[in-house]
Amino acid sequence: MDYTKSIVGFSVAMFIFAGLSSFFVADAADAPVYKPPTRGAPGGRVGGGTRGTQRDVFVLSVLAPDHSGFTTSEQPSLYWYISAPTSLPVELTVMDPQGVQPILETRLSSAVNAGVQRVRLADYNVRLSPGAAYRWFVAVVPDADRRSKDILAGGAIERVETPEELKAKLAQTAKKEAPFVYAEAGIWYDALGAISDLIEAAPQDQELQKQRAAMLAQVGLPTITE
Repeated sequence: MDYTKSIVGFSVAMFIFAGLSSFFVADAADAPVYKPPTRGAPGGRVGGGTRGTQRDVFVLSVLAPDHSGFTTSEQPSLYWYISAPTSLPVELTVMDPQGVQPILETRLSSAVNAGVQRVRLADYNVRLSPGAAYRWFVAVVPDADRRSKDILAGGAIERVETPEELKAKLAQTAKKEAPFVYAEAGIWYDALGAISDLIEAAPQDQELQKQRAAMLAQVGLPTITE
Protein backbone atom coordinates (compact mmCIF):
# COMPACT_ATOMS: atom_id res chain seq x y z
CA MET A 1 0.00 0.00 0.00
CA ASP A 2 1.31 3.51 -0.87
CA TYR A 3 1.14 5.29 2.48
CA THR A 4 2.77 8.50 1.26
CA LYS A 5 -0.37 9.73 -0.55
CA SER A 6 -2.42 9.89 2.62
CA ILE A 7 0.22 10.55 5.22
CA VAL A 8 -0.63 14.23 5.78
CA GLY A 9 -4.27 13.56 6.52
CA PHE A 10 -3.45 10.42 8.43
CA SER A 11 -0.90 12.10 10.67
CA VAL A 12 -3.48 14.71 11.65
CA ALA A 13 -6.01 12.01 12.43
CA MET A 14 -3.62 9.90 14.49
CA PHE A 15 -2.53 10.68 18.03
CA ILE A 16 0.92 12.28 18.29
CA PHE A 17 2.94 11.18 21.26
CA ALA A 18 3.71 14.73 22.37
CA GLY A 19 0.59 14.55 24.49
CA LEU A 20 1.83 11.57 26.45
CA SER A 21 3.31 12.69 29.75
CA SER A 22 4.33 9.51 31.53
CA PHE A 23 7.93 8.55 30.87
CA PHE A 24 10.27 6.15 32.59
CA VAL A 25 13.51 8.15 32.73
CA ALA A 26 16.88 6.95 33.96
CA ASP A 27 19.36 9.21 35.69
CA ALA A 28 20.53 11.49 32.88
CA ALA A 29 24.13 11.03 33.98
CA ASP A 30 23.84 7.29 33.33
CA ALA A 31 22.00 7.41 29.99
CA PRO A 32 23.12 8.22 26.44
CA VAL A 33 22.29 11.84 25.58
CA TYR A 34 21.02 12.19 22.02
CA LYS A 35 22.05 15.37 20.25
CA PRO A 36 19.87 15.82 17.14
CA PRO A 37 21.78 16.65 13.95
CA THR A 38 21.76 20.22 12.70
CA ARG A 39 21.02 19.04 9.19
CA GLY A 40 18.94 16.33 7.61
CA ALA A 41 16.01 15.69 5.32
CA PRO A 42 12.57 16.94 6.40
CA GLY A 43 10.23 14.45 7.94
CA GLY A 44 10.09 12.39 11.06
CA ARG A 45 7.77 10.29 13.17
CA VAL A 46 4.09 10.09 12.28
CA GLY A 47 1.15 8.21 13.69
CA GLY A 48 1.40 6.21 16.86
CA GLY A 49 -0.46 6.59 20.13
CA THR A 50 -3.03 4.31 21.71
CA ARG A 51 -5.01 2.70 18.95
CA GLY A 52 -7.04 -0.42 18.51
CA THR A 53 -9.94 -2.39 17.17
CA GLN A 54 -12.68 -4.43 18.76
CA ARG A 55 -10.11 -7.22 19.06
CA ASP A 56 -7.00 -5.33 20.18
CA VAL A 57 -6.08 -2.09 21.93
CA PHE A 58 -2.41 -1.13 22.07
CA VAL A 59 0.23 1.57 21.80
CA LEU A 60 2.00 1.40 18.43
CA SER A 61 5.12 3.41 17.66
CA VAL A 62 8.22 3.33 15.54
CA LEU A 63 11.32 4.00 17.64
CA ALA A 64 12.36 7.01 15.63
CA PRO A 65 12.89 10.70 16.41
CA ASP A 66 10.56 13.49 15.27
CA HIS A 67 13.00 14.30 12.47
CA SER A 68 14.92 12.24 9.92
CA GLY A 69 17.27 10.12 12.03
CA PHE A 70 20.78 9.22 10.88
CA THR A 71 22.55 5.90 10.44
CA THR A 72 26.03 5.11 9.19
CA SER A 73 25.04 1.55 8.30
CA GLU A 74 24.21 0.31 4.83
CA GLN A 75 21.84 -2.26 6.35
CA PRO A 76 20.66 -0.96 9.73
CA SER A 77 17.97 -2.40 11.93
CA LEU A 78 14.61 -0.66 12.31
CA TYR A 79 12.87 -0.83 15.68
CA TRP A 80 9.22 -0.46 16.56
CA TYR A 81 7.08 -1.10 19.61
CA ILE A 82 3.66 -2.54 20.36
CA SER A 83 2.36 -2.58 23.92
CA ALA A 84 0.20 -5.70 23.63
CA PRO A 85 0.32 -8.88 21.55
CA THR A 86 -1.71 -8.98 18.36
CA SER A 87 -2.69 -11.68 15.92
CA LEU A 88 -3.62 -9.10 13.29
CA PRO A 89 -1.36 -8.93 10.22
CA VAL A 90 1.56 -6.51 10.53
CA GLU A 91 3.30 -5.05 7.50
CA LEU A 92 6.57 -3.15 7.20
CA THR A 93 7.25 -0.83 4.25
CA VAL A 94 10.38 1.14 3.34
CA MET A 95 9.88 3.67 0.55
CA ASP A 96 12.52 4.77 -1.93
CA PRO A 97 14.05 8.25 -1.45
CA GLN A 98 11.55 9.72 -3.93
CA GLY A 99 8.66 8.25 -1.95
CA VAL A 100 7.32 6.57 -5.08
CA GLN A 101 8.12 2.86 -4.85
CA PRO A 102 8.72 0.59 -1.86
CA ILE A 103 12.18 -0.93 -1.67
CA LEU A 104 10.80 -3.27 0.97
CA GLU A 105 7.22 -4.35 1.54
CA THR A 106 6.77 -7.38 3.72
CA ARG A 107 4.26 -8.97 6.06
CA LEU A 108 5.78 -9.92 9.39
CA SER A 109 4.99 -13.05 11.40
CA SER A 110 1.29 -13.66 11.91
CA ALA A 111 1.45 -13.34 15.72
CA VAL A 112 3.42 -10.44 17.22
CA ASN A 113 4.32 -10.42 20.90
CA ALA A 114 4.25 -7.26 23.01
CA GLY A 115 7.48 -5.30 23.28
CA VAL A 116 10.23 -3.89 21.10
CA GLN A 117 10.42 -5.44 17.65
CA ARG A 118 13.50 -5.46 15.42
CA VAL A 119 13.63 -5.70 11.63
CA ARG A 120 17.09 -6.25 10.15
CA LEU A 121 17.28 -4.86 6.63
CA ALA A 122 20.08 -7.36 5.95
CA ASP A 123 17.52 -10.16 6.29
CA TYR A 124 15.75 -8.73 3.23
CA ASN A 125 18.90 -7.79 1.26
CA VAL A 126 17.90 -4.12 1.45
CA ARG A 127 20.69 -1.53 1.29
CA LEU A 128 20.46 2.21 1.92
CA SER A 129 22.37 4.62 -0.31
CA PRO A 130 24.65 7.26 1.25
CA GLY A 131 23.06 10.69 1.45
CA ALA A 132 19.55 9.38 0.77
CA ALA A 133 16.58 9.71 3.15
CA TYR A 134 13.89 7.04 3.34
CA ARG A 135 10.49 6.88 4.99
CA TRP A 136 9.43 3.66 6.66
CA PHE A 137 6.14 2.48 8.11
CA VAL A 138 4.68 -0.22 10.30
CA ALA A 139 1.00 -0.99 9.74
CA VAL A 140 -1.33 -3.22 11.72
CA VAL A 141 -4.02 -4.37 9.28
CA PRO A 142 -7.45 -4.96 10.87
CA ASP A 143 -9.23 -5.34 7.51
CA ALA A 144 -7.28 -6.29 4.37
CA ASP A 145 -10.22 -5.12 2.21
CA ARG A 146 -10.35 -1.66 3.83
CA ARG A 147 -6.79 -0.44 4.06
CA SER A 148 -7.93 3.01 5.17
CA LYS A 149 -8.47 1.38 8.57
CA ASP A 150 -4.79 0.44 8.90
CA ILE A 151 -3.19 1.45 12.20
CA LEU A 152 -0.02 3.16 11.06
CA ALA A 153 3.21 4.51 12.52
CA GLY A 154 6.16 5.77 10.51
CA GLY A 155 9.58 7.36 10.70
CA ALA A 156 12.42 8.58 8.51
CA ILE A 157 16.01 7.40 8.18
CA GLU A 158 18.99 8.82 6.31
CA ARG A 159 22.31 7.09 5.73
CA VAL A 160 25.35 9.32 6.28
CA GLU A 161 29.07 8.71 6.04
CA THR A 162 30.88 8.07 9.32
CA PRO A 163 32.88 11.17 10.25
CA GLU A 164 36.60 10.50 10.82
CA GLU A 165 36.35 11.84 14.36
CA LEU A 166 33.57 9.37 15.14
CA LYS A 167 35.56 6.48 13.62
CA ALA A 168 38.51 7.34 15.83
CA LYS A 169 36.32 7.53 18.95
CA LEU A 170 34.61 4.22 18.24
CA ALA A 171 37.97 2.51 17.71
CA GLN A 172 38.84 3.36 21.31
CA THR A 173 35.39 2.74 22.80
CA ALA A 174 34.21 -0.33 24.67
CA LYS A 175 31.03 -1.91 23.32
CA LYS A 176 28.99 -0.79 26.33
CA GLU A 177 29.99 2.82 25.67
CA ALA A 178 29.09 2.79 21.95
CA PRO A 179 25.48 3.98 22.51
CA PHE A 180 26.82 7.08 24.29
CA VAL A 181 29.25 7.87 21.46
CA TYR A 182 26.66 7.44 18.69
CA ALA A 183 24.03 9.44 20.60
CA GLU A 184 26.43 12.33 21.21
CA ALA A 185 27.29 12.31 17.49
CA GLY A 186 23.59 12.55 16.55
CA ILE A 187 23.45 9.10 14.92
CA TRP A 188 20.07 7.97 16.27
CA TYR A 189 19.62 4.57 14.64
CA ASP A 190 23.16 3.42 15.45
CA ALA A 191 22.81 4.56 19.08
CA LEU A 192 19.50 2.71 19.38
CA GLY A 193 20.95 -0.36 17.68
CA ALA A 194 23.98 -0.37 19.98
CA ILE A 195 21.94 -0.17 23.20
CA SER A 196 19.44 -2.73 21.89
CA ASP A 197 22.28 -5.15 21.06
CA LEU A 198 23.46 -4.86 24.66
CA ILE A 199 19.92 -5.52 25.93
CA GLU A 200 19.55 -8.58 23.69
CA ALA A 201 22.83 -9.92 25.09
CA ALA A 202 21.79 -9.22 28.70
CA PRO A 203 17.97 -9.04 28.83
CA GLN A 204 17.89 -9.05 32.65
CA ASP A 205 20.09 -5.95 32.95
CA GLN A 206 17.68 -3.31 34.22
CA GLU A 207 20.26 -0.53 33.89
CA LEU A 208 20.41 -1.07 30.13
CA GLN A 209 16.61 -1.01 29.95
CA LYS A 210 16.62 2.32 31.82
CA GLN A 211 19.23 3.76 29.47
CA ARG A 212 17.15 2.91 26.42
CA ALA A 213 13.99 4.24 28.05
CA ALA A 214 15.75 7.53 28.79
CA MET A 215 16.96 7.80 25.21
CA LEU A 216 13.45 7.23 23.87
CA ALA A 217 12.01 9.81 26.26
CA GLN A 218 14.44 12.40 24.89
CA VAL A 219 12.67 12.27 21.50
CA GLY A 220 9.14 12.18 22.93
CA LEU A 221 8.47 8.46 22.81
CA PRO A 222 6.30 6.80 25.48
CA THR A 223 7.31 4.47 28.27
CA ILE A 224 8.30 1.06 26.96
CA THR A 225 7.80 -2.02 29.11
CA GLU A 226 9.30 -5.39 28.26
